[in-house]
Amino acid sequence: MIEKITIKGGYDKQGNQEPLKEVIIKKGEIFGVVGPTGSGKSSLIGDIEQLAQEDTFSKRKILVNDKEPSYEDRTDPRKKMVAQLSQNMNFLADMSVGDFLSLHAKCRGASNTCVDKVVKLANTLTGEPIKKEHELTILSGGQSRALMVADVAIISNSPIVLIDEIENAGIRKHDALKVLAGHGKIVLVVTHDPVLALMTDKRIVMRNGGMEKVVGTTPSEKEISRKLNKIDELMLSLREKVRNGEVIEDIEDIEF
Repeated sequence: MIEKITIKGGYDKQGNQEPLKEVIIKKGEIFGVVGPTGSGKSSLIGDIEQLAQEDTFSKRKILVNDKEPSYEDRTDPRKKMVAQLSQNMNFLADMSVGDFLSLHAKCRGASNTCVDKVVKLANTLTGEPIKKEHELTILSGGQSRALMVADVAIISNSPIVLIDEIENAGIRKHDALKVLAGHGKIVLVVTHDPVLALMTDKRIVMRNGGMEKVVGTTPSEKEISRKLNKIDELMLSLREKVRNGEVIEDIEDIEF
């Protein structure tokens, strides 16, 4: 069981040592990865996904429970420790939601009874209903990501989840992160979205390809995130009303 991962600092784009020498992330924690475009956020996520051992451009090293992962841990798909959810993820398989989840459950050695649990959980994360008989290829972006969040939480045994830019995914982002962390996952989310960034426990600030510092989220920032999330929920609700052809009669009917 993975209790924590440790990111050992390497070098930035200019070959200078990263200001941050070590970052420890424990099970159930949510870490943000923030910084300007081109600051190295995706590079950091890539190092974690590969469980890098000073063999990438950054020369970072990832430890699992204070130990170097074995070659098998890094290369065997059956032992894959990291699941990644991205903004541009869509299904290509020509099968139904139910068949896909059943197949994944079988591959993971999980009970087929979890299929209904995944669909039920996914439907709490998106305003567009998902049914087991729906074809994967007709799912919207929001439905796809809601389904994958629920799948990772319930079926996947990957203890580390990397989320890359889901700010426009059409899902209840606050709830999605809570679901993953609540299932004992280590969660890292790359984001420019203040709703997500301020709901994390801590955030790694990237600059010039290096980890510059870790910022702990303050109680006041958590409160700001809660208020922003209400606005986010409102936008999701309005999107569904417009999509369904409803007319928004009066701004006073909208609860902020």
